[in-house]
Amino acid sequence: MKIASLFLVASLAGWGAWYSMPGGPPDPVAMPLQGPVPPQTVITPTPRAQFTPTTRKGYYNIDVVGDFTLPTTKTITFCGAGRNLHVRQDRTKLFRRGFSAIEQTRMIPDVEIWMNGDPPRGWKSPLRQSQRSLIIYQAYFANSFGLEWARNSDRANDVLYRTPAGARTTRNTLFQASSELAGGCYGFGDCPPGRMQSTFSKLFLDIENEGTSAGNQQEQANLYTFMVKTLKANVSPQTEIGSIAPVPHNSFGNSKAEHYTAGPDWLWNMPARQTATSKQRGMPDDIVGKSFSDYVDFQMPGTYYLYPDFDYSAHHTSDGDRHWLASLLAEQEVNRKLSSKKRIAWHWVFNTQSADFPNSGKAEHPAPPAVAEGMSIFYWFTGAYGILFWDDHNDLIPDQPSPSDPQLQGLGNDRNYACYEHYIHGLWRLFKHHGDLFNGQETYLNEATECSYDGGKTWVAYNANQIKTRDLPFVRAIVNSNQILIAATKAYARPEQKTQVMMRYIRNGYSFYTTISLKGDEIFLGRATMQRTRGN
Repeated sequence: MKIASLFLVASLAGWGAWYSMPGGPPDPVAMPLQGPVPPQTVITPTPRAQFTPTTRKGYYNIDVVGDFTLPTTKTITFCGAGRNLHVRQDRTKLFRRGFSAIEQTRMIPDVEIWMNGDPPRGWKSPLRQSQRSLIIYQAYFANSFGLEWARNSDRANDVLYRTPAGARTTRNTLFQASSELAGGCYGFGDCPPGRMQSTFSKLFLDIENEGTSAGNQQEQANLYTFMVKTLKANVSPQTEIGSIAPVPHNSFGNSKAEHYTAGPDWLWNMPARQTATSKQRGMPDDIVGKSFSDYVDFQMPGTYYLYPDFDYSAHHTSDGDRHWLASLLAEQEVNRKLSSKKRIAWHWVFNTQSADFPNSGKAEHPAPPAVAEGMSIFYWFTGAYGILFWDDHNDLIPDQPSPSDPQLQGLGNDRNYACYEHYIHGLWRLFKHHGDLFNGQETYLNEATECSYDGGKTWVAYNANQIKTRDLPFVRAIVNSNQILIAATKAYARPEQKTQVMMRYIRNGYSFYTTISLKGDEIFLGRATMQRTRGN
């Protein structure tokens, strides 16, 4: 199979036909531009805020930028660290720093969510429904309802869907665990009259038990399908549900060529079927033929970084090498073709833990400045719907001495959180200055972005893996009417390194050409007004 999204021609006129072919376009040869490069348009660079990144541990300055808001077509849930640093001064500050919702564990008890018994009569949360999110972890099912399946998926055939007819009633069923989440309205004071119905805007499942033995797959698919269907019956019509897994295809941040020709992972769309024991355990017939993907509202492909993604001295250009930007883009490029469901990714600006990679045993390494800023810019060029901004730590206490236990050093309050400042700065650059382009009318070029790396002699359109393995600058673009927004960077470049790349857009009557000059690994962001060619 050829790589699905490779396309190298002088014009994108035939892109739609190739794009719909099984397996994607054939491996072509770059064609030269006939004649000189047409007149170029100068891009207006997006301003950068001037700030000195913090050097304090357990602290970040949320005011490195001024006020801005996220477009209503996008969503970012804050489940990060350190809201306590600024919440007493201004409870609404997060909503003016690019975030649109707060996860329950980061809400103010008895102010934003009532936690101390019954709320006072007539009390309502000041948080609008769109500003509320909830992560449902493995422990909810395992600890509160005795469903060991949440920890060990091979226990799937032990799970009761509902209490069997004639049996003693038990809370330890998947139906009970899923339906009791309807009580999510109570702490906000807005339950519908006479009943419970969750009024969170987003429910994020984080069970992380999707892998199972081959002989257990049907049981697993049945449980996931039933769980989400039951959740949907117990939430408001405005509540959206998704899960960290399964996703259509999990590349685990590898950005390999083979992922572009992969089919959906089995648990994403495996239809429910009765097994030898499922009906006796309460599985209803109304989910037969349905799958997990039929009921979820969004998919959650994303990348947790390992230390090699942050290591500028490491090798990043082989097919299997870790590469922060190739991973960020490839997960979205692959999964947007496998499912039309909206996409929300988990973002964590520290390395995740893995004993298999150098310096990744603990989550102690923050994303370098260009990586943190680039995450919050390039991700949105994929057409994604949202982000769950997450951290394994909650409240921060600045300037604490390092723990005496070596295993705790570099974690929690002992981290430097300047990466948060760079991430928020990226959001500010994008949405403060270009939020008007995200109105639902925009077109995301993704791997159809045409570039020239030889001064305009030949033009190519590469996916993230192809850019990575050729060690080229990354360029992505968004078009809305006559406006074009471009992000570009030469990932891992040395500070003194200079790079140039040309980009063009020759569709819909436009003939737009421009040259982008990059310094080091800076995240370039710029905008231009395109002119139609004569006769269009």
